[in-house]
Amino acid sequence: MGGKGESVVRGRTLSAPLENVIDDYVQDLITGRSRSEATARSYRSDIRALVAHLGANGDGPDTVTDLAAALTLPALRGWLAAQVRAGAARSTIARRVAAARSFSTWACRRGVLPTDVAARLEAPRARRHLPQVLDRTQAAETIRTAELGAAEGDPIALRDRLVVELLYSCGIRVAELCGVDVDDVDTGRRLLRVTGKGDRERAVPYGPPAERALRAWLDGGRPALATSVSGPALLLGARGGRLDPRAARRVVNEVTSATPGSPRVSPHALRHSSATHLLEGGADLRHVQELLGHSTPATTQIYTHVSAERLRAAYRGAHPRA
Repeated sequence: MGGKGESVVRGRTLSAPLENVIDDYVQDLITGRSRSEATARSYRSDIRALVAHLGANGDGPDTVTDLAAALTLPALRGWLAAQVRAGAARSTIARRVAAARSFSTWACRRGVLPTDVAARLEAPRARRHLPQVLDRTQAAETIRTAELGAAEGDPIALRDRLVVELLYSCGIRVAELCGVDVDDVDTGRRLLRVTGKGDRERAVPYGPPAERALRAWLDGGRPALATSVSGPALLLGARGGRLDPRAARRVVNEVTSATPGSPRVSPHALRHSSATHLLEGGADLRHVQELLGHSTPATTQIYTHVSAERLRAAYRGAHPRA
């Protein structure tokens, strides 16, 4: 490890002044720009790696003044080129470009850098992979598997049924689901209030099947698991605390693994499936965007590609001139 006032990054030390600058930047990400803790951790790692890279030849920055001299556009491009040579994924490079741009803009505004050196830094276009989705039959069978498991009224099985039902019927993220409190459920209007990325709240409707699963959980499942540590959480773990997203992922994996004819998928695949089935059923893209909590329609448009792929597959398999 480095000496007092130093931090080691991949075998290289960062001085205390530089660590302080990075700490201030990360704090601004969280409090000033409402970025998630996960994003802040990733950006911290990226910027520390960038500063360490600037010292790869042994004469890197130790002070803020050194950083202003060393952090140039050619140096940034060299950092990215080194990662490309090392085989970093395009999505990783794109995130690091975003981190560098964000840090550069912040540092220029705070007077740490004389200019916004990363303003002209370009990110590689990330390849967009079509998300894995269940077809309608597979989704229905997955829900049926969860329902059969809950038929005897076991509290954990009742919870698992609700987890699968809400992820698919509402299309919400697993972290959003685990963050729901009992008071976030409007049973009269069948609406679920969730908090998404950037702490943006939205109301998501749910249907009669989810209502039945919710009522069974609230009446016979949650009271059996609730303890003094449960608080207002809607979904609980086996020991009574708020259900963790990792546990929810295991629930989905186990239910889909037990469903004949369906692939083992993640909670996000249920979200993908929900969006795809909405669009296939005639829902407007803008409405689906609002339901999913996407900030722009561009993110939602990938689901139109999924539907188009299915249409092409059906055409190739059925049309004599395909």
